[in-house]
Amino acid sequence: MKPLALFTALALGAGSLSGARAAEARPPAIDAPSSGVYYEIFVRAWYDTNGDGIGDLNGVTAKLDYLKSLGISGIWLMPINNSPSYHGYDITDYYGINPQYGTTADLQHLVEEAHKRGIAVTMDMVINHSSNEHPWFVAAQKANDPHRNWYTWATKRPNLDAMSATDTPIWHAGDDGWYIGVFGGHMPDFNYDNPAVRAEMIKVGQFWLGKGVDGFRLDAAKHIYVDFKSDEHSLEAVRKNAQWWTEYRDALAKVNPKVTLVGEVSATSPKELAPYLKPLGSIFDFPLAEQLIVSAKTENATRLAALLKATYDAYKLAGDVQGGADAPFIDSTFLSNHDQERVMSRLAGNPGHMRMAAAMLLTLPGRPYIYYGEELGMEGRKPDPNLREPMRWTREAGPGESRWKPSSVNQGQVVSVQAEEDDPNSLLHAYRTLISWRTHNSALRDGRLEAVATGNPHLFAYWRDDGKQRLLVVHNLSGKSAMWKPKSDLLPKEAIVLLTTQTQASLKDGHLNLPAYSTVVLR
Repeated sequence: MKPLALFTALALGAGSLSGARAAEARPPAIDAPSSGVYYEIFVRAWYDTNGDGIGDLNGVTAKLDYLKSLGISGIWLMPINNSPSYHGYDITDYYGINPQYGTTADLQHLVEEAHKRGIAVTMDMVINHSSNEHPWFVAAQKANDPHRNWYTWATKRPNLDAMSATDTPIWHAGDDGWYIGVFGGHMPDFNYDNPAVRAEMIKVGQFWLGKGVDGFRLDAAKHIYVDFKSDEHSLEAVRKNAQWWTEYRDALAKVNPKVTLVGEVSATSPKELAPYLKPLGSIFDFPLAEQLIVSAKTENATRLAALLKATYDAYKLAGDVQGGADAPFIDSTFLSNHDQERVMSRLAGNPGHMRMAAAMLLTLPGRPYIYYGEELGMEGRKPDPNLREPMRWTREAGPGESRWKPSSVNQGQVVSVQAEEDDPNSLLHAYRTLISWRTHNSALRDGRLEAVATGNPHLFAYWRDDGKQRLLVVHNLSGKSAMWKPKSDLLPKEAIVLLTTQTQASLKDGHLNLPAYSTVVLR
């Protein structure tokens, strides 16, 4: 049987470009079948156990069973180190825990309890910059201090009109000169040409691995050297970034050979992501996230196949160039995160579109990440604090609910864990079902992808094949039912509907009937 395919691309599932080595890339202590799905948590907004209205690490521990019931294999904690800001991305102590969140002992307890449930724990590692209140930077204000060269300074007045790679002014006035801060004056960038900085950041990572953490999400991974706007397309800057992250990964692997790293490399094309694949092991797929949302919203899958082909081609080439395509590269897929408007808001509250975005995310190759509350359909639009509002646990706010800020959307009682647990047709149950598909079907978790032409822009189809199982996934992104007759050489006569999001789906006499906003998996 030779399927009609637009392309064949190696999967990057919880799996990797090398299926046989996929297990090496996963966090340890997971013996039961795993979905490979991760979950991003803003601790401040999650669950409060001491009554101060601020979520804490013990609150994460308290809700591990909820995450387990959802089918989550790993969590990413947004910054939990000491910081003067609510979000924590300007750190003042890399070896401490924000006292509003708890203690190092609380983190270790969380890790222990998570591992008992087969859930890995990764921390946000913010080492592109520190806070301007960090003792290192306070000391660096003096020209003769040893920490001066931990940051980048200009003693003569620089071009204050120069822009950073994030389209903000890059130079900021200090007590004795001007310093580089890509993300603002309160976040001065480290100077990674200084060996002392490199050694210290490796020490920080090894410290937290020693506390049991399984790995790190690496904030602003491309901005180690991509500082100025003019650096954005600099091959030398990319080379230096890759060299540093290779050094970092190798050093951390000495403490935990299976350390999980994922880099935040904001990009608009797969070619921009590819150079970071081997050094980091995994990168967030920003271009795919954007296209998944656009395709769901427009009910048109036309561009998805071409994007996936370009992505896997770029990744494979990067592997060949960097020393072998058999390395366990992982494509970290997602729909939104703490910096982006929530998916449900971008989809204008359309539940059908939301379900299709989730269905595509959770049946494509990669290690999917879900932003907390996404499974409930929580909304949120800029500014940033509105994207990070309290998790909705109960119909009526009660003990344990974070009160760090009031809601900006007021979605009502139905958008809560309590209400959606009680509704078998809720978005929460849809997420739980889709994640369980990955847990119990190895092809959906680890399989290669082979796209199939359908001749219908509303239909998106692809094979997932891990050598043990071969499944055909078909999505109908449209609000109208669709009938598709695959070519005779595509499906064997004994093919059956194995999984479906809507029971009305059927396969009869070679014709596949797909209800509106439905996903079908054929075997």
